[in-house]
Amino acid sequence: MSRSPLLLLVEDDELLAKVYLNYLGGEQCELAHVVTGKAALAAIEERRPEIVLLDLLLPDIHGIEILKYIRESQLDIMVIVATTEASAEVAVQAMRAGAFDYFVKPVDRDRLVTTVHNALERIRLQHRLAHYEAALTGNRFEGFIGTSPVMRATYQLIGNAAVSNAGVFITGESGTGKELCAEAIHRRSGRRGNPLVTVNCAAIPRGLMESELFGHKKGAFTGASANRTGAAAQADGGTLFFDEICEMDLGLQAKLLRFIQTRRFQPVGADQQEITDVRFVCATNRDPATEVQAGRFREDLYYRLYVVPIELPPLRARGEDILLLTRHFLEEMAKEEGKSFDGFSAEAEQRLLEYHWPGNVRQLVNLVQNLVVRHPSGTLSLEMLIPLLGETKVPGVGFGKSPTTSGDATVGGQVKKGSVHVQPFWMEERRIIEQAIELCGGNVPDAARRLEISDSTIYRKRRRWLRAD
Repeated sequence: MSRSPLLLLVEDDELLAKVYLNYLGGEQCELAHVVTGKAALAAIEERRPEIVLLDLLLPDIHGIEILKYIRESQLDIMVIVATTEASAEVAVQAMRAGAFDYFVKPVDRDRLVTTVHNALERIRLQHRLAHYEAALTGNRFEGFIGTSPVMRATYQLIGNAAVSNAGVFITGESGTGKELCAEAIHRRSGRRGNPLVTVNCAAIPRGLMESELFGHKKGAFTGASANRTGAAAQADGGTLFFDEICEMDLGLQAKLLRFIQTRRFQPVGADQQEITDVRFVCATNRDPATEVQAGRFREDLYYRLYVVPIELPPLRARGEDILLLTRHFLEEMAKEEGKSFDGFSAEAEQRLLEYHWPGNVRQLVNLVQNLVVRHPSGTLSLEMLIPLLGETKVPGVGFGKSPTTSGDATVGGQVKKGSVHVQPFWMEERRIIEQAIELCGGNVPDAARRLEISDSTIYRKRRRWLRAD
């Protein structure tokens, strides 16, 4: 919001109004006061408040009329009613007319302050959500494609992280877009005019990593024929992104920790330290906490970097985004190959939605490219997908593999081979999740935490299972 929220107090008792205004003096909002219903309507017309604290027994009109006006005009105003009318009928009438809360005078200070505080917090969240929805152009956000709830939440996390200088730790399976996330954070930050420098900890040999990060002086080691500026100096004023950070050697992790703490580093072979101003973003497809427990990642470095965590959802959790991405990649790749396709058949799209996508978006890109190269034009059918995704709905099967082979039989959703029964992945997943919920006494958030997934994932899966039942 460009201004502080406005709370309009409508109260004809001047002494009581001063008491309320004193109660609310510590809240982060502007306060205004009128004593009549007509003055309240005029004030709402002049500058719409976010909250109205409304007495019902006003000297000119009843407060319910103001509530009805706000509702019928579809004004986005939270109304808190405070009145001496203590009847249940009046309370129900007020709530039906759209009141956010209802107090009977005398109003308890703590309850009033808490209610207004909660209303202000809800308003801030609504404005923040509107901001991110406005930033989402069509179905895209900073290179990402998708409008699923889980991706909208991710966009909001990226926006929140971008405006800070705190370290960001991006996690997620391979192929979920961790580098794209780092780029989005940099582009939305105040450092966007300066470089984003990526250090791929998995691709650089251990012996060269220190030189890659901090640079070196000519003659520092065999083959160092000239001075080299490292990533730390290149990223000065910008963002330094460590991709696959958990692959970094423990010895270099200690040097990285000192660098993060002091912003000072020493090129290999140099006598003097240098200073740089960088923002740290890192990513891994591993569980960093597990790596710490296993002794492969320093705990003190973990706490330095793991300030703002962002977990990118796997493609299988993104619902209809799968089809948005598929259509986008098909259009792009068909154009590159000089071909024209009508899209996917309804059966093919259903198969895409049902597939587990162990390789995530990267696997989807590969799939679409394969189809575009192998077929000349027209509609891409389910039969064209079967050689790539397999014939059944069993998730987790890679390209070119089918969960059944000649001689196998599918019985009751299970693949039977001889005397061995193989359950579909979703059935085993359901058993594990339901068992975890039972062990946690029905507490879904606790079960989600122990399973290291989000509680929204559990709720979504349980709704789908309920529909299937």
